[in-house]
Amino acid sequence: MTANVDVTVVGGGPAGTAAALALAGGGRSVLLVHGPGGPPAVGEALPAAARMLLHDLGVAGTVPGDGHLPCYGNRSAWGSDVLGSVDSINDPYGPGWHLDRALFDRRLRAAAAAAGVDVREGTARPATRHGDGTWTLPLDRPHPPGVVRCRWVVDATGRRAAVATTHGARRLVGDRLVALHLTLGPAGTADGTTLVEATPDGWWYSALLPGRRLLVAFFTDADLPGADGSAFRRRLSATGPTALRAAAHPFPRDAAPSRAPAHTAHLDRVHGDGWTAAGDAAAAFDPLSSQGILTALYSGRAAGLAVHAHLDGNPRALAGYAANIADVTAAYRRNRAAYYALEQRWPDHPFWHRRHAERRQPSSGTLMAL
Repeated sequence: MTANVDVTVVGGGPAGTAAALALAGGGRSVLLVHGPGGPPAVGEALPAAARMLLHDLGVAGTVPGDGHLPCYGNRSAWGSDVLGSVDSINDPYGPGWHLDRALFDRRLRAAAAAAGVDVREGTARPATRHGDGTWTLPLDRPHPPGVVRCRWVVDATGRRAAVATTHGARRLVGDRLVALHLTLGPAGTADGTTLVEATPDGWWYSALLPGRRLLVAFFTDADLPGADGSAFRRRLSATGPTALRAAAHPFPRDAAPSRAPAHTAHLDRVHGDGWTAAGDAAAAFDPLSSQGILTALYSGRAAGLAVHAHLDGNPRALAGYAANIADVTAAYRRNRAAYYALEQRWPDHPFWHRRHAERRQPSSGTLMAL
């Protein structure tokens, strides 16, 4: 079976679905291919400002929808032992959400299907670019296997940037941050805030999940003590407000934390011959920014609009998109450096020394090409 469409979007997370929605809104025929792509994301918060983006994408009536928890603010022990807070009552958009991430993604894809996008669960094998300017992508699933032929490919495959890196782009990695995370059992607590706590070798994040379970995550560098997860519970017990919060939730018996990449990275170019990258494939941010899904929706929509304009004959559309992503990435780096600089209690510990050194030498060549 062979399908012919204008654009194939590889990756069915927020960035890919936003790109597909933007393209379909412009009248393009779109195939959105989504596969397993690794363990499901959990415990993510969506800022209230996302309401505007969801409205622009035409899905605000159904997404996020029911099944998520409100996020009423953010608390942090950062730079001192004093716990500070930012309350959503001061946010003009109201409270955000603690997401059931799998449900959120499914609803986005359902909205894309309702908008005319051909949404398929499967795996796209390496794409081939032809001399006539088209692509063919073999699809491994669903059975029987098929092939899609298209004019353009949007790479929304996450940090691996599978399409872009196969076709000449380089992945530039800025640090070695990893996340070790574990979900604790349900409790009667109704604390609808996120909590961030700095410690000598990294920082902790916790937030309620639907069902009143608690996600607890430790962020550190991959080469530092604690990154293997063997002392996760002991390190948790040595924290302050995070340990107090976790004490109300049953600890899974014999459970080991899962590990996931959390480093800063971006491509050296976000578009090439027949392809455009969006979301984490284009630029992946430190979770400290709390902007992961918001940025994915934003960059996905921007990528979709740029590809639509390019196919319509606008010669500046893709360059404009690249400049936009570069501006977002530069602002993120400034904000990240400034926020890490607020924590000065352990300047000689490697985790903090590295981040303070980055601020003192912003062009010191810390990026590594992969």
